[in-house]
Amino acid sequence: MTIPDFITAFCLILGALLGLTGGVGVYRLPDFFTRLHACSVTDSACAFLILSGLMFQTGFSLATIKLFFILVFLLITSPTSTHALAKAALNSGEIPWCQSQKER
Repeated sequence: MTIPDFITAFCLILGALLGLTGGVGVYRLPDFFTRLHACSVTDSACAFLILSGLMFQTGFSLATIKLFFILVFLLITSPTSTHALAKAALNSGEIPWCQSQKER
C-alpha cells in the first residue's frame, strides 16, 4: 500500500465513524436544537473527510476537481440550511432545552 492509500483509508474510516457518532447523537440527545447541532457538525466533518479521502485516491484529475467543488458546495450549504432550520424552529415557538428543565 502506498501513502495515498493509507491517507484515504484513514479519512474514510474516520468519516464513517463521525457519521455514526452523529447518528447516535440524533438518537440520544434531548431536543431539536441539540440534535440539529449533532447532525450538522458531523455532517460537515464527515463530508469533508470522506471527500478528502476520495480526492487523495483519485490523484490530480478532473474527478478531483469535481470532488472539490462538491465539497465546497456542501461546506457552504450545510451550515446555511442548519441555521435556517434553527431560526425557523425558534420563530415557531420551539424552546431550547436547558439542564434545569425536566425531561419532556
